[in-house]
Amino acid sequence: PVEVQKHRYWQDLTDGLRYIRQNDYVGRFFVFITILYLLVTPTAMLTPLQVTRSFGSDIWRLTAIEIVFSGGMLGGGLLITSWGGFKNRIRTIAFATLIIGLTTLLLGVARNFWLYLAAMAIAGISLPFFNTPATVLLQQKVAPDYLGRVFGIMGMIASGVMPMAMFVYGPLADRIRIEWLLIGAGIFMTALA
Repeated sequence: PVEVQKHRYWQDLTDGLRYIRQNDYVGRFFVFITILYLLVTPTAMLTPLQVTRSFGSDIWRLTAIEIVFSGGMLGGGLLITSWGGFKNRIRTIAFATLIIGLTTLLLGVARNFWLYLAAMAIAGISLPFFNTPATVLLQQKVAPDYLGRVFGIMGMIASGVMPMAMFVYGPLADRIRIEWLLIGAGIFMTALA
């Protein structure tokens, strides 16, 4: 049974990848989210280090960025639940990507910690405006028999791209200021939107 399960896993994975490659719309969407996750990595992974270097290593500062980001995500989730986003889900995703890009840019230029926290909260609010319509869009565009496989691959991208990107961003953060990484990522995300 273990060998059968391993074979089934690899078969499901290859079937999912083949489906994504053959479905032009879904394939382009996966390229988009892969690029977005690459660009979001400095915001997701390097901001605690940036806060320590630029504003001080006080525990309350590191706690504050986590709380406002999480609170923003909670608030954004409530907003997207009550509003539902634009009728065109791609517009909602593009809007969220634009806001994430602009707030990432702001995180790179902010010299005031309270402004930094405000940008972090807005970034948190905008995240559900990306995730919710992206999930619904895939549910609409993917054949029901392939939903589990496609969402599994999306989960692999979400959990795998950022750690792999840190192989580049981590050493870069030791050579250049994290602010420059955030500014560059913010500009590219804004263009991507």
